[in-house]
Amino acid sequence: MKELKEIAFIFLKLGLITFGGPAAHIALFEDEVIAKRRWMTHQHFLDLVGATNLIPGPNSTEMAMHTGYYRAGVPGLITAGICFTLPAVLITGIFAYIYAVYGNVPDVKPFLFGIKPAVIIIILNAVYKLNSKSIKGWKLTLVAALVILINFLGVNEIFSLLAGGIFGAFFIYFSEKKNTLNSLSPIPLLAFLTLPPLLQTVDRSQASLTTLFLTCLKIGAVWFGGGYILVAYFNSEFVEGLHWLTRQELLDAIAVGQFTPGPFLSSATFIGYQIAGIPGAISATLGIIIPSFVFVAILNPIIPRLRNSKFLSKFLDAVNVSALAVMLVVSLKLGAEVLIDFQTWVIAFLSAAAFFTIKKINSAYIILGGAVLGYIFYIV
Repeated sequence: MKELKEIAFIFLKLGLITFGGPAAHIALFEDEVIAKRRWMTHQHFLDLVGATNLIPGPNSTEMAMHTGYYRAGVPGLITAGICFTLPAVLITGIFAYIYAVYGNVPDVKPFLFGIKPAVIIIILNAVYKLNSKSIKGWKLTLVAALVILINFLGVNEIFSLLAGGIFGAFFIYFSEKKNTLNSLSPIPLLAFLTLPPLLQTVDRSQASLTTLFLTCLKIGAVWFGGGYILVAYFNSEFVEGLHWLTRQELLDAIAVGQFTPGPFLSSATFIGYQIAGIPGAISATLGIIIPSFVFVAILNPIIPRLRNSKFLSKFLDAVNVSALAVMLVVSLKLGAEVLIDFQTWVIAFLSAAAFFTIKKINSAYIILGGAVLGYIFYIV
């Protein structure tokens, strides 16, 4: 019971302060469960990160579930998953109500102006700390470098991870056996999302809670590629398929998912509310998150067995460094978009200085400080 209370407290807090997507969320997890509480080793944490990136669903939510499972079994898995997503779902539900009544959402740009540079530094700090634990020798360094290269060239994150894991596993395994690999060239698949103009006719009179739940359940079961790929899924199902949502409502749902804390899946809560009110919000949220509980419950007990296999252990090592490489690329790409003026660079510099000068500073204070500075700079 003590462990469950601790899990609930930690992940409710994380659900309230995590901005910036899975990479930033996982960085905060590392700070809480490894640096501060030492619930598991860095190696096992990296194994969970690598494995999580290979299953469908929201990565950061599934990492919360993995952590809860490791700490307190299935009850811990359920507690962590619910507590991490609950703040985002409730906040998004409030925004969904305001949107349904007034047709717009509150402006939070001043706070995001400062939070984004702080989040970039949080990700880089996590990559720096995890790097020394995951990169063991020049072979894994090579794998990381190749993943960084192909990710910069535009290859989707999931394909980058798979390519890094498969290439690294074979390359390291056979090189240690003194065999020769002539070549191993995984061919990436590039997916491009376009949203062409659409003459829309929205009819929610036939909207069914069962159909809404099953549609979101299907999306949750096949959701690969990060939060933004949800735009494609939601557009296909609710805008062009069922005609229950306008394109503008979809874009507003994604915007709300961006500026609320916690996992991006809360966009489903917003969409469900627009379609069928509170029952719709509940149905959509449950549908999109239930597959993650199932996948994590199946995968978590298997991970130690994978580590005990010589070949699969190499695969995990390669996936781990690939995940860090992707996190690094994400932070650099975000930096190119966010660090565009003197004010954002000042916030990033002060955030980095705080990490280096204040021992074991909580990342929540970095985010809070960024929000305050962002508000001041934005209005000035």
